[in-house]
Amino acid sequence: MEKIKIKKNDIVLVTTGNSKGTKGKVIKIFSKENRAMVEGANLVSKHSKPNAENPQGGIIKQEAKIHISNLVMIDPKSGDATKLGRKMDEKSGKIVRYSKKSGEVIK
Repeated sequence: MEKIKIKKNDIVLVTTGNSKGTKGKVIKIFSKENRAMVEGANLVSKHSKPNAENPQGGIIKQEAKIHISNLVMIDPKSGDATKLGRKMDEKSGKIVRYSKKSGEVIK
């Protein structure tokens, strides 16, 4: 199993599917399934019964999981799509993620 380089709260671009071209923040990562939930992407209609939060019931739009391979990271410097690399940080000695396009370290 390959390491997932995308993390929660990253801004990503959806490359394929119904939500192609959508930019959004990663809400949750499902590492065992290699999937992620992206804010505003891959919306599905869910039918809900009336309950305390939604007394009317009805159809709710909500995000569904997207495969990690269909997501690409957005470069924080330029705003374009970029691949991610991992390297050792000279100062702290920890492994950090960086944008392969600009070389910028991603927090």
